[in-house]
Amino acid sequence: MKHHYGKNVHFFDQPYLLGLLAKLCQPTTFQPEINRYVDYLYSQLLAEVVNNFFPIQEISVATRMHKDHPDNLLHTMQVKPDAKAVCINLARAGTYPSHICYEKLHLFLKPENLRQDHIFAARAINSDSQVTKTELDGFKIGGGVENSFVLIPDPMGATGNTIMSTINHYKQNVPGTPVRFIAMHLIVTPEYLKKITSTHPDVIVVAIRLDRGLSSSKALASEPGLHWNEEKGLNAKDYIVPGGGGFGEVMNNSFV
Repeated sequence: MKHHYGKNVHFFDQPYLLGLLAKLCQPTTFQPEINRYVDYLYSQLLAEVVNNFFPIQEISVATRMHKDHPDNLLHTMQVKPDAKAVCINLARAGTYPSHICYEKLHLFLKPENLRQDHIFAARAINSDSQVTKTELDGFKIGGGVENSFVLIPDPMGATGNTIMSTINHYKQNVPGTPVRFIAMHLIVTPEYLKKITSTHPDVIVVAIRLDRGLSSSKALASEPGLHWNEEKGLNAKDYIVPGGGGFGEVMNNSFV
């Protein structure tokens, strides 16, 4: 999707993903359907991330037909199995997406090069229910991130506080320099993109959908990001519009 948010922001603007995401956001969607939708969406999002950003190599392999045609090998491409990756579980909406990415990365990366970290993240709000910051607590980080792709699968990129705080923590407290940080979202807002691209311009942001439903008429009639200062996707309580409501609550059947 063409936009003006910078070269590190990518939208996989595909009808079959957008349609399924629309179903996920409807108020009639609960368990077990929501997890099935999230599984498929994050599987596809991960495939796009791997195909676009991970290193690849040429390989030659013998297929089942090799016994009959020994002079013919399959020459093809694959992701380099030596690539390293770390998936960050941001409890609670990010728990299942992180598990999906962690599990599927095992299909083509060496297990010893793959790790899942865990962070409990919670919104801190003021008396008007506006998000003031993200409080990180309960870290379980299993090592450094040298030469690793650090994936942050979090469904909703709303204010950007959680992703910003998470990346701050890794850059300041976790040893090693990653290949890159990649934030993976189902939905993001213009406010989120402004926060992340200004505080961490090196971070890759990938998403399926951009929500900016509270923007000015001029902004909505223009290409995304062209009138960034007139774009708005967050309501007075910092929830995304049109959005999908609280994914974490629905995914966990915990409405608090």
